[in-house]
Amino acid sequence: MGRPRAEVLANLETIYREAYERARAAGHEHRMAELDAAYQREQLLLEVLLDIRDSLGATRAEPPSAPDPLTTLERLRRVTGR
Repeated sequence: MGRPRAEVLANLETIYREAYERARAAGHEHRMAELDAAYQREQLLLEVLLDIRDSLGATRAEPPSAPDPLTTLERLRRVTGR
């Protein structure tokens, strides 16, 4: 499985926070607003992708169910009439 959800989201926040702080230091209010909107959009998209990853991983993690040998023998006996 990939990196933990919290780590991925924290990395996203770090990237945007650094860019936001640079824009604030330069006095670029318009850029700050753009970064805020982009962060929210990227966070939502990333959460959806992580949900998909988690759901696919959950289906793979389930071991295939093997038929119960006694049930299989009982079914064979009924089919063959023995």
